[in-house]
Amino acid sequence: MADNVLPNAQLDDNDGHVIPPPALPADQLARYTIDRDPASEQDIINYVEGQCRGEEAVQYVEKIKTEIILGDKYDVWDVTTDKNRWWVIGRFTNLYLQRDFPSLDFTLSFHVGLMMRIRSRQRPSDEPTPFDEVFRRQEQAHARLDEAVEVEDLQAVGMVLRECLLSLLAAARRRIEIPAEVERPQDANFMAWSALLIGLLLPGGSNKELRSYVKGAAESTWQLVNWLTHARNATKTAATITTHAADLLVGHFIQLVEFDRLDHTEQCPTCKSRDVRQHFDPAIAPDGDYYLTCGACDWSSHPAPPEEDDDE
Repeated sequence: MADNVLPNAQLDDNDGHVIPPPALPADQLARYTIDRDPASEQDIINYVEGQCRGEEAVQYVEKIKTEIILGDKYDVWDVTTDKNRWWVIGRFTNLYLQRDFPSLDFTLSFHVGLMMRIRSRQRPSDEPTPFDEVFRRQEQAHARLDEAVEVEDLQAVGMVLRECLLSLLAAARRRIEIPAEVERPQDANFMAWSALLIGLLLPGGSNKELRSYVKGAAESTWQLVNWLTHARNATKTAATITTHAADLLVGHFIQLVEFDRLDHTEQCPTCKSRDVRQHFDPAIAPDGDYYLTCGACDWSSHPAPPEEDDDE
């Protein structure tokens, strides 16, 4: 049989034509895929193998499509393991058994709707983060707001939001490198700490407008929260607006802190593309770490594997 015959193919005895097998084995499909993204594929493999207990390994993974919905990008992957075939959809990655969800369009619509409902109730991921206490206090504030009847109930919402914002700064301090020569304010001094941290996260003239906006948002939100805490004429509308303002400020801070490292590499050093993605590899010594890749070329910041001793 010729070397280039597909695996499991058979020859017709009459004319020598190759009869294709019923289906190409999943673990061989990658040989015939042209456009691949190994780093993103590995992210999906790690996710599926972590979620699908009892399934030995991912045999094949392929990105099928990308859709932009309400400003969010959703990548759709077709993943085959040794036992099942899955749709894996991110943003806010989730997986769906293709046997139960045969229609990709239906599955994508279902995923978007599900994620919107989850985001309206709680943070989108159950993975540990440096902001777990912040999220917990946010949920407490929303729960108290939903149940609030008397003015005292609305004031209690303000008290929880106050603790939420203080815990936000405490979490941010642990994630931001503060120069030794910088004088540290008292822990409860929200105004001073927010100004200091925002200045570190958004330095320089190019960030002047954004820095001014975030500082103003922090100051006005803190004042609004403290007003609600003591307001004897507080209304449900006022408490709702205050809660939304605090949510927005929390989102600003977390985005600045979490994406600070990625924004420092705004362009690929090889091709200058801005399509720079972040990945996590648990195998990077000593305890796993993040690395960057470029979506337009093959550049990667993944550390090279250690050289092996040549004993031969």
